Amino acid sequence: MLDITRNWPRPVWHSPWKIYRVISSHLGRVRSVAFDPSNRWFCTGSADRTIKIWDLASGTLQLSLTGHVGQIRSLAVSTRQPYLFSGGDDKQVKCWDLEQNKVIRSYHGHLSAVYSMALHPTLDVLVTGGRDSLCRVWDIRLKNVQVHVLTGHEDTVSSLLTRPTDPQVISGSHDTTIKLWDLRRGKPFSTLTHHKKSVRALTHLPKLDRGNCFASASTNTIKKFNLPRGEFLHNMLSQQKSIINAMAVNEDGVMATGGDNGSMWFWDWKSGHNFQQSQTIAQPGSLENEAGIDALCYDVTGTRLVTCEADKTIKMWKQDVKATPETHL
Repeated sequence: MLDITRNWPRPVWHSPWKIYRVISSHLGRVRSVAFDPSNRWFCTGSADRTIKIWDLASGTLQLSLTGHVGQIRSLAVSTRQPYLFSGGDDKQVKCWDLEQNKVIRSYHGHLSAVYSMALHPTLDVLVTGGRDSLCRVWDIRLKNVQVHVLTGHEDTVSSLLTRPTDPQVISGSHDTTIKLWDLRRGKPFSTLTHHKKSVRALTHLPKLDRGNCFASASTNTIKKFNLPRGEFLHNMLSQQKSIINAMAVNEDGVMATGGDNGSMWFWDWKSGHNFQQSQTIAQPGSLENEAGIDALCYDVTGTRLVTCEADKTIKMWKQDVKATPETHL
């Protein structure tokens, strides 16, 4: 035990994060967010069945896209084509051409709501996960071409990661398991059973050379695993007593996790140390239980963070540049 303590990485000091902008425009709970690779705009999907595109610098609304007939739970923006992908409770996965601002393809196959999606970093492939317990792999160059159906989960697939090297797909499910997938064969080569409750969020460092591991979150617990084999590394050093719906990490090693009780915690990725605990406040006129965070995402630079909340707002965070290790321990 002493050896583990001695070899444990020391926490790195990070400046605290603060809200600098609150956007109220959606008419329903805000469920999903994704950033444009050029970092000029970001998009949000909501229970009001719309996708809204926002200017990152000013926070002004640029465009509203309508077409879904259910709440929009997942979004992904392509780095290679001017495409935006969306999925929601209407079982549909839509491909939007952002030069024409209209749907050019719909991918049919999910038997229930689409909860998660991720674009492959090097292949023209989209992976979607749904309440039908399946991950579906789509060729985005063609209309409605399904490459694989990844079967094995027994409940909703609520979170997905994609990587350029094996395992190219990692999925987290409400059945409490995480699966690492062999994309060529369409089969899992490892199932991780360390969580006791639904796995609702996954994240990994943006750059692979910064340590080959990923983190997963379920109620009260966040765990880290090694890659490519999925060996358990450690739990985060504090318990965020909440159902953790969303998590993200930036290149500086700041991991943010958002809970359904409105708790927003910031962690040092390497050591697992929790350095900031914030509580989001529901907008005036909202119910107390609407102080919940459903999704969060860093911008491309990792210096801005957007949270999507149950009180229909979008909150934008940045680090306090005036803070020092002396003023904020």
